Amino acid sequence: MSGYLKVLSSISRSSAALSKNPAVLAPAATCQNLQQRNYADKRIKVAQPVVEMDGDEMTRIIWEFIKEKLILTNVDVELKYFDLGLPHRDQTDDQVTIDSALATKKYSVAVKCATITPDEARVEEFKLKKMWKSPNGTIRNILGGTVFREPIICKNIPRLVPGWTQPITIGRHAFGDQYRATDFVINQPGKFKISFIPADGSTGKE
Repeated sequence: MSGYLKVLSSISRSSAALSKNPAVLAPAATCQNLQQRNYADKRIKVAQPVVEMDGDEMTRIIWEFIKEKLILTNVDVELKYFDLGLPHRDQTDDQVTIDSALATKKYSVAVKCATITPDEARVEEFKLKKMWKSPNGTIRNILGGTVFREPIICKNIPRLVPGWTQPITIGRHAFGDQYRATDFVINQPGKFKISFIPADGSTGKE
């Protein structure tokens, strides 16, 4: 019993000493601060800003997680943020999409999350002012962009051509044409005409 009391007495004296002299704990705290500083110093410094285009629905949540947990812990970069979520595009009359594309032209690098291209159901769901065009199409038209399609190959998914062991990447121009087409409804019989008007003022063709 006396041995047990001695142990309690020793613990009590140690606790009292720590409470009166918090500096005893300083080395551990200092070590932790040094680790944090060293961690920050080891991040890769990016010289130029990167344009960040936020998206819709779950992509906003997933991207935020990836950015905070995987990117900003390893990369020191200034992000130029643009909210391309459908409600904000509607609020700004899609000006935010144009601004993000112009910023991309300025800084040359952008990361874009998936966005909703509204159809009639989405217009009703989000109570939109109008059926806004695809933000991807708008951005590509401003940049004169090209889309690259690259398949993801999984070992457990059979390929149509077993001998193809590397992904085939396809680049295509994805601006103009249907991306700049105008959709309208015709409610009576008539004729459609395609006309060409030369820039030099000479006679055109239909």
